[in-house]
Amino acid sequence: MAEAIAFYTLAVLILGLGVAVVTTPKTVHSVLFLVLNFLCVAILYVVLRAEFLAVIQVLVYAGGIVVLYLFVVMLVNLKRAPEAHEDPRRLARLGLGLSGAVLLELAGIVVYSYGRAAPSSAPAAPVEGIVGNTEELGWLLYTDYLIPFEVASVLLLVAMVGAIVLARRES
Repeated sequence: MAEAIAFYTLAVLILGLGVAVVTTPKTVHSVLFLVLNFLCVAILYVVLRAEFLAVIQVLVYAGGIVVLYLFVVMLVNLKRAPEAHEDPRRLARLGLGLSGAVLLELAGIVVYSYGRAAPSSAPAAPVEGIVGNTEELGWLLYTDYLIPFEVASVLLLVAMVGAIVLARRES
């Protein structure tokens, strides 16, 4: 009963803080609401007995990603008017073609994933040698959820390249 109350209380807090992140007019306040949201998700992981995920949530998201957001907020001048001209070096058609290719690749992955045999409803036999939450999570990430793991890696790489491009302004 206490776990259910904690779960629903945290769920309401997470949803409320998520709404505050996107509705707050000040960017720094939005980032602070995001930190609180990440911390509530970490507490939710503790309630669900996934302590390793809670620690990773605090270290990676509440620590690293939010610091990156704050750097981007401080680097980008939000009060500056948007540029009136279009960059002649911009390759819009190439970008559109590459994004279409990535979309087709993702569609192929989805079709292939649904085309495979559906897993049986019986629980899978545990793999020998896996002891604990961390080992099971690692096993699942690199076997059953390899494609989403790699997609997340590519998204983080694109975010890093975008941050570098924003930081390296040429006047």
